[in-house]
Amino acid sequence: MSIIEVKKTSFSYGHQRVLENIDLTVNEGEIFCLFGPNGCGKTTLIQCLLGILRPSAGTIKLRSRDIRNMKTVEIARELAYIPQIHEKPFPYKVIDVVLMGRVSYTGLFSLPKKEDRKTAEEALEMVGMLEFRDKPYTQISGGETQLVMVARALTQKTPVLIMDEPTAHLDFRNELTFLETIVRLVRDTKITVVMATHFPNHAFYFENSSTKSQVALMNDRMFYAQGTPDDVLTELNMYNIFNIKSKLISHEWEGESFKQIFPIRTYG
Repeated sequence: MSIIEVKKTSFSYGHQRVLENIDLTVNEGEIFCLFGPNGCGKTTLIQCLLGILRPSAGTIKLRSRDIRNMKTVEIARELAYIPQIHEKPFPYKVIDVVLMGRVSYTGLFSLPKKEDRKTAEEALEMVGMLEFRDKPYTQISGGETQLVMVARALTQKTPVLIMDEPTAHLDFRNELTFLETIVRLVRDTKITVVMATHFPNHAFYFENSSTKSQVALMNDRMFYAQGTPDDVLTELNMYNIFNIKSKLISHEWEGESFKQIFPIRTYG
């Protein structure tokens, strides 16, 4: 069943067209990856999904409701956002940061209730960060901060998580920890994930993990290709969009099949 439907959607900054005739359907319980070069419109599309930007044409529907007819608080109960970078302006405790995800239910100036704290603690436990609940979040690592951001998003109790390059500043281990956490959440809670990324192997990782996934390859304001990672992340498409030579490799290990695409060299 579809949870997000985007039909013939375009967006412009003045006379500069950034998105053009975007069509996509995101189904419940799947991971949908937005992949493409810098400046192709991934972040703009995410901001349109979140209701931050208003498309100049087309429609965006959340669970069959036109986003233009929804209040901000209603959107916040459908979509939770995990940014690429999170500034830490004040040494809040980790639990207090996670509790901020309850604002759409408690109100901006209301104190959280006992049930809100329970929800926040459950979210921290789900991402393996409960032991950090009373630690100032200015004293945790980048990878730990991203997991706290996931916990904060989970406290919104939304059916969809929207993420904009969430692993861009993580080291090798923390990147894998983050991806493992997302796969586990999708399996355990049936939550839906929309994730913009610069790394095609993120989509293959989700597919390798037997998670229902789609990927849309964007280029120059439009979708160039859309489908499963196998359908979209081909050597030919990497050449056409990025002008690079790449190699798609499949590997069998302990009875499981793993795929990745490796860049080899650029052209021109």
